[in-house]
Amino acid sequence: MEKLAIKGGTPCRDITKQPWPKWPVWGKEEETALLEVLHSGVWSYNGPKETEFNKLFAEYTGVKHAICTVNGTMTLQISLEALGIGIGDEVIIPGLTWQATAATVIDVNATPILVDVNEDNWCIDPKEIENAITPRTKAIIPVHLYGAFADMDAIINIAKKHKLYVIEDCAHKHGGEWNGKKAGSIGDIGSFSYQLSKHLTAGEGGSVTTNNPELADKLDALRNCGRKPETTIFNPLDKGAGDYGDDDGNFIQSGNLRITEFQAAILIEGLKRLPAQNARRNTNGEYLNSLLDQIPGIAPIARDKRETKKAYFNYAFRYYKDDFNGLPVATFRKALEAELGIIVGASYEPLNNCSLYVPHTKPSRYKLNDSYWKAIDPKRFSLPKCERIFKEQSVCIHHKALMGTKKDVELIAKAVKKIYNNSKELLD
Repeated sequence: MEKLAIKGGTPCRDITKQPWPKWPVWGKEEETALLEVLHSGVWSYNGPKETEFNKLFAEYTGVKHAICTVNGTMTLQISLEALGIGIGDEVIIPGLTWQATAATVIDVNATPILVDVNEDNWCIDPKEIENAITPRTKAIIPVHLYGAFADMDAIINIAKKHKLYVIEDCAHKHGGEWNGKKAGSIGDIGSFSYQLSKHLTAGEGGSVTTNNPELADKLDALRNCGRKPETTIFNPLDKGAGDYGDDDGNFIQSGNLRITEFQAAILIEGLKRLPAQNARRNTNGEYLNSLLDQIPGIAPIARDKRETKKAYFNYAFRYYKDDFNGLPVATFRKALEAELGIIVGASYEPLNNCSLYVPHTKPSRYKLNDSYWKAIDPKRFSLPKCERIFKEQSVCIHHKALMGTKKDVELIAKAVKKIYNNSKELLD
């Protein structure tokens, strides 16, 4: 048997000779667009690039309105604010997600209710949503995690039954489709991130999407210092720019959550690349699923048949140590990393014990009263599936690994099989 790389053997992939595809992807198009913005002198504030991207992204997502903002955290916060969610309200979210999904709920003084996920795809379990609903529940935030889709049919039915809002967290799902509808077009509001690791990136940034014109106006105002949405493109340095309320002076209290024209320029070019990139990742992801399905102890994330267009964010799969002679998943990840020369990580930490979701470290902001202080304690929630996924099962590789060739994918499967064949060696 081949000696494992972590034990001094030859790795399956020598990245000095076979580097992984680069991320982010950019070319002459981005360079030209950035210089165009530079020379225009209009670097921010509802400029022509931002206006164009909003139009293009709305069309791509299949919604009437898309609005850029500073990042995928503030997209969630202004979505909650636009829906009037605040003190006394509860918002149901999955326990396995990035901490911002919960943090934005407490930032509007509402209470996040953490529920468990489906073990086969790591997305929020509709049965757990039903069990968590109370008279105070106002919204559900399903997260399409690692490219898998939450069960939007069940979630929309629950929301209609109980008259709840649905905010889709689509930070991992740019371009994915459920029954022919793109992520971000199914709920009341869609929330997207353009952070560096995402399918579509400008380094940072985000968008909110909706079909509701009243919500769109509120969302636009909330990301633009509370000003009523503007209908013209102008240079904010021009004399007279600045009075943007209606005749009655109607504004909303908010702040500056705008992106720059430089970001919008990059996003326009990135959106042109996105369909082909998603198609390549999907082809390679499905091929890798078929290869890993043949290895005992490995189970690809389940993909629902109602996903009419898949969009892989990272490549995640489930690991079962009993088939690897009891080898802990953390050791498996280190061994796989050594074989492939790429970072191999775990899922997000469950929010009931997450090092970054610690609301009790900010009593000056969140201790509204004793009962609220207790309600936002994440440790009060039991999330056995989330904890099992994080501690024992999850393996995640950046989605750039799916942007190469079939041979790249075959090397990933070869590395997993090599560890399977040599797992006892790692227990010595």
